[in-house]
Amino acid sequence: MYEAYFGLSGKPFQLNPDPSFFFGSRGHKRAMAYLEYGLHQNEGFIVITGEIGAGKTLLVRSLLEKLDPSQIVAANLVSTQIDADDILRLVAASFGIPARNLSKSDLLLALESFLVATTAAGKRALLIVDEAQNLTPRAVEELRMLSNFQLEDHALLQSFLVGQPEFRTMMQTPGMVQLRQRVIASYHLGPLDQPETKAYIEHRLRCVGWQGNPSFDDAAIEGIFAVSQGIPRRINAVCDRLLLAAFLVEQNHVGAELVEQIVAEMREEQVTPAADPLPPEPQVAVPAAAPLAAPAPVLAAALPDLTVLHKLLADPAAAAALTGAGPAYDATRFEERLALLERTLSTTLNTLGQLLTAAQQQAAAPPEDGSTPK
Repeated sequence: MYEAYFGLSGKPFQLNPDPSFFFGSRGHKRAMAYLEYGLHQNEGFIVITGEIGAGKTLLVRSLLEKLDPSQIVAANLVSTQIDADDILRLVAASFGIPARNLSKSDLLLALESFLVATTAAGKRALLIVDEAQNLTPRAVEELRMLSNFQLEDHALLQSFLVGQPEFRTMMQTPGMVQLRQRVIASYHLGPLDQPETKAYIEHRLRCVGWQGNPSFDDAAIEGIFAVSQGIPRRINAVCDRLLLAAFLVEQNHVGAELVEQIVAEMREEQVTPAADPLPPEPQVAVPAAAPLAAPAPVLAAALPDLTVLHKLLADPAAAAALTGAGPAYDATRFEERLALLERTLSTTLNTLGQLLTAAQQQAAAPPEDGSTPK
């Protein structure tokens, strides 16, 4: 919508990961270096973690763009809640291995045969598991077992595990000792700092032909950094809204005031409004409650005297005063709910009274064996 107004060739702050927008911050460069190091080692596991929106998936896709398909056969598995029974089938499917109706032993044989054939062809097999925090411990253990496939002294499979910080926590549990021993490098991808945030914004704008329109002042960059905390996905969300807002008011500069306005709007959108507990109801007469048996005297005192409220609602002046108490007030609906409450209380107390009476009668009755009650 705003691209033509600012002379841009595309949308600079899209949320979908696009390798053409990859920004090499210090953290992202280091994470990429760890992944490339793992490729050269051709064994073990590389683990990359980071907060939601830190750019992990974009990092993976940028790596895949660099790979030479004549040298590396890569499979990218985006995991959901996967347990051990499904992980091997998904790995096989990611490599294009038919796995339907195969038993686990046959599935492992098919995977091993594929990996041996790949190595024999002079290629290497790479498995990348994104969103690894969703894996169960048993599924992670199955992945570790795949690293045991070897041909002479060469590992047949290289694995990268990418996930949120929860996966890092999972790895520290006692059951993950063997996996930790197979990890040759691990890195946590942190947020951008404020100078990197500015460079990131300008980088993405330049990717779509930005020539300084719109301009961002330092106070705006500071505000964007404060609300995003340097998380790239949050930066994208705020900046996209900023460009849209600037376009709508036909201005070519983004300042602190516009940032504050957009941030306030986005926060309001995230607040869940208080829902009306009941949908609008037709104003119909409520039939009188059926007469109920009188409850036990000890419980009857607990029944509130609701006739006072009925009289209050019947008074036109009082009803008008209550109607003015708030725009959402509906006297008819209030009276309907009041009648329902009265019937419910009466029924409940009547039932309790009957139970109490039955309990008293049972206590007073002589035992069936004819003995004297104690």
